[in-house]
Amino acid sequence: MADLTSTFCGITSPNPFWLASAPPTDKEYNVRRAFEAGWGGVVWKTLGEEGPPVVNVNGPRYGAIHGADRRLLGLNNIELITDRPLEVNLEEMTRVKKDYPDRALIASVMVPCDADSWKNIIPRIAETGCDGFELNFGCPHGMAERGMGSAVGQVPEYIEMVTRWCKETTDLPVIVKLTPNITNVLYPAEAALRGGADAVSLINTINSITSVNLDAFSPEPMIDGKGTHGGYCGPAVKPIAMNMVAEIARNPATAKLPISGIGGVTTWRDAAEFMALGAGNVQVCTAAMTYGFKIVEEMISGLSQYLDEKEMALSDLVGKATPNVTDWQYLNLNHVTKAVINQDDCINCGRCYAACEDTSHQAIEMSPDRTFTVKDDECVACNLCVNVCPIEGCITMKTLEKGEMDERTGKPVGDYANWTTHPNNVAAVSAE
Repeated sequence: MADLTSTFCGITSPNPFWLASAPPTDKEYNVRRAFEAGWGGVVWKTLGEEGPPVVNVNGPRYGAIHGADRRLLGLNNIELITDRPLEVNLEEMTRVKKDYPDRALIASVMVPCDADSWKNIIPRIAETGCDGFELNFGCPHGMAERGMGSAVGQVPEYIEMVTRWCKETTDLPVIVKLTPNITNVLYPAEAALRGGADAVSLINTINSITSVNLDAFSPEPMIDGKGTHGGYCGPAVKPIAMNMVAEIARNPATAKLPISGIGGVTTWRDAAEFMALGAGNVQVCTAAMTYGFKIVEEMISGLSQYLDEKEMALSDLVGKATPNVTDWQYLNLNHVTKAVINQDDCINCGRCYAACEDTSHQAIEMSPDRTFTVKDDECVACNLCVNVCPIEGCITMKTLEKGEMDERTGKPVGDYANWTTHPNNVAAVSAE
């Protein structure tokens, strides 16, 4: 069984699966049960400054997006940071870390954007024995209106400033949690690095309204007839999160910055994909809220088996796919593929035909007996038929070898060429 021991910015845990700062990590009872279930680490639900704790709503806190089979695709969350006193959280963290010294215990922190607030609370939290800090610059609702959360995360100068305050106050690793509610994630990531961050984590939740009650005419979740925007998370945000992770991992300025990947991790495969794109570990929330803490067992066994089959160490997986992430202009325009339908697997549903005929390139033909075949002289290899087919593997894409004739263009497949050298590219022609 592959060794899943993970070292992330100097923090060692028995596996790379951490619970993200959220309701599942809100108290000692939860965290102990999570560690017993097998989680390698937790990021304790975000701590606020001492004094009266924040006040959460007493009505519904979540909205949801479901698939056709009622599977949960995304959650909208309007809950704020911990609403329990700081001292209670610190006492519980101290006990937990003492009893589970081999597990990663990270303190998520969010206080007002002034030096004294940050420099006063960081040493107090450090006394718990925690392994590091995660600065919550991502929460898009409730706290942002108070000048915290994403209100800080959307201003690179603030990120750099607060990160530097924290690094001046502690020798423990400082992880900066980034908001996705920004046009270019590289600006805040580079700011965190300039401030001395040991790592970044992303993504936090996406600003959203998931549904509207069409009887009460209010966004859901509804509180006394009113609704508000919240933070969107779950499997639906995974593509956005992976793109942002990859952007940071392949950016020369941030390429060596450790990344904790967050956003829709539900299975071991999700985790492996994040790590292949450059994440050193992953954090999980919605999957635990949907299926319970024991979901980590599948993640551990699945990732371990995958690494064994690939004869690969966990550290070798991190960033394995990053070199293959490129910009559109460098894609090979002479790479030609064609769709192929396996007639033995085809159930004659016609979904591929309808999609291609109505919305694509009219490259699938239907015979009177409902046999579906691909017209190579029309197929542009868009892959839509593969994605809409209900039978996995029934439709595949065949790559034409160099020199083979592309029936659609009437030209043989040539050598690698991209947009930067294409004759239709005015900039390329001018450069000559």
